[in-house]
Amino acid sequence: MAYEVEPPKYVRLAQTLQRRIEDGTYAPGTRVPSENQLVQAFGMSRPTVVRALELLKRDGWLESRQGYGTIVRGRPEVVEQKDRRGREALERDESQGAGRLIEVGHVPVPTRVASALGLPKRAEVLMRRFLVEEDGEAVELVSSYFPAGLVEGTELESGEPLSGSPREHLEARKKVRFDHVTERVSARLPEAREAELLDLPDGVPVLSVLVIACDASGRALQVADALLPADRQELEDTYRLN
Repeated sequence: MAYEVEPPKYVRLAQTLQRRIEDGTYAPGTRVPSENQLVQAFGMSRPTVVRALELLKRDGWLESRQGYGTIVRGRPEVVEQKDRRGREALERDESQGAGRLIEVGHVPVPTRVASALGLPKRAEVLMRRFLVEEDGEAVELVSSYFPAGLVEGTELESGEPLSGSPREHLEARKKVRFDHVTERVSARLPEAREAELLDLPDGVPVLSVLVIACDASGRALQVADALLPADRQELEDTYRLN
């Protein structure tokens, strides 16, 4: 039996706004409706509206101009999928993101993460776990793992949300530089705690996006395991054929 997988609300809103740009409802150079107007017009929460606008800005459809608001740029010359799960996991501002930091602590490195970090089994790593929520519903669980030695002298071990992203914090405090990301996508059954946080019934799988962020030498600085309920999400990519 085939199942229809509906995109998240913020993606559906972004698609609607994009269509309005394409058909001329929102002409290039004009302002799009304010966040309050979009909340009222579509009956969606402010975090959902903000996330949709951010997606369109990253893809080049919109831009922010100080003192003027959000402006329509029109159709980008090349539309590329920039809303990567890896980028979101690395650049999410914990203090501003739609969701909450639920767990911070040193844990034994999971097997799927140990090889990516180049660590032996049973080594300890720092884990920061963030639950992404949309309209009060858990839509993604992101567990980020860091080598224990890398986080010494940083605020990553604090149980408080960071002001800014873990990537920004590490680059500023430890003078490292993130260079590239590898994403590995697989499906698996969630662990009991993961299923509880995502409010998943027994037997429902998750889509795991393992994000390995490295410096220019290939050393892994952070590994994030982004889990999405397989019955609620879909991944889409757009790329040019040469």
